[in-house]
Amino acid sequence: MPEMEGIEALKRIKSEDPKAKVIMCSAMGQQGMVVQAIQAGAKDFVVKPFQAERVLEAINRALA
Repeated sequence: MPEMEGIEALKRIKSEDPKAKVIMCSAMGQQGMVVQAIQAGAKDFVVKPFQAERVLEAINRALA
């Protein structure tokens, strides 16, 4: 992302709307980044390249 990193964007979204349901998606699926995203409030983390089934699973989990 050109203006800020994904974790920072997630934190801003959650500060504006604590009830926002955010699913992170990145090619950099390092475990540290996944943990950081979940701790910052992401409902799930999908690693690219992703499978359609995995995206649907993340969406269903976020909406549950």
